[in-house]
Amino acid sequence: MPEWASFALATVALTLLLLYFTRRSQRLLARARIVDSRTEVVDAESDGESDLACADGESGPESDPSEARPVLTTRLLLANAAASQAGGLVVLAAVAWWAAVPTAAFGIGETHPTLGAPAFASLGVFEVGAFGVAAGVVLAAGNEAAARLGARVGVAPSGRLRAAMAPGTAGEWALLLGVALPIVAAFEEALFRGALVGALAAGFAIDPWLLAVGSSVAFGLGHGAQGRLGVVVAGALGLALAGLFAVTGSLLVPVVAHYVVNAVEFAVHEGP
Repeated sequence: MPEWASFALATVALTLLLLYFTRRSQRLLARARIVDSRTEVVDAESDGESDLACADGESGPESDPSEARPVLTTRLLLANAAASQAGGLVVLAAVAWWAAVPTAAFGIGETHPTLGAPAFASLGVFEVGAFGVAAGVVLAAGNEAAARLGARVGVAPSGRLRAAMAPGTAGEWALLLGVALPIVAAFEEALFRGALVGALAAGFAIDPWLLAVGSSVAFGLGHGAQGRLGVVVAGALGLALAGLFAVTGSLLVPVVAHYVVNAVEFAVHEGP
């Protein structure tokens, strides 16, 4: 018998912990010097963007000259993203196992017990994955359109984090596309869509769209490093991904779509 209450408390705690560490990482990045594989330094001053912390009304990276600025490398950032997100995925899986929450509640292995249309229940993994790719391309186009519109009105999302993680070698591209981005997509979708929408909807009979709105707000806040517009755009993207999950009942669809959105963004803005 699933321990739904315990699972819900543990999942909310994990989400809050994730947002806390995301905030701390944002502050670290705001004052750090990012050195890529070509020994170039990605600073707020060099790319013409205001630093991330100033967007929240805090002092910038140069506010305390006596404080040594940490130096981070692109590979370190990619490895940290992969390791931290993988750790979060392991914790979430352990919590679900401990609470005896069935994988179907996450939309894994079987169609979700209450979400999804009958037409998707009969589709194979290849067809579901292809649908996720198509949805990801559409969402990536919308994401890019929102960024360009924001740039025209002077509120473009900050691209410093993306630039800091931008690969400079073939090996780093392999690490990004083959390791970091898949793990990020898997963990964030498992948490924000699988757990906070699918599992809670199955365990407590809550309207999944109400859960989708709440999880999307948290998802947007978790992207504070992209600036205020980035938070809004990420929240809207999260709601769209939650909609895909609700319509299909399969976690694979938003995972694939999420990966495509991130991969396209890096390819368009940071590719050769």
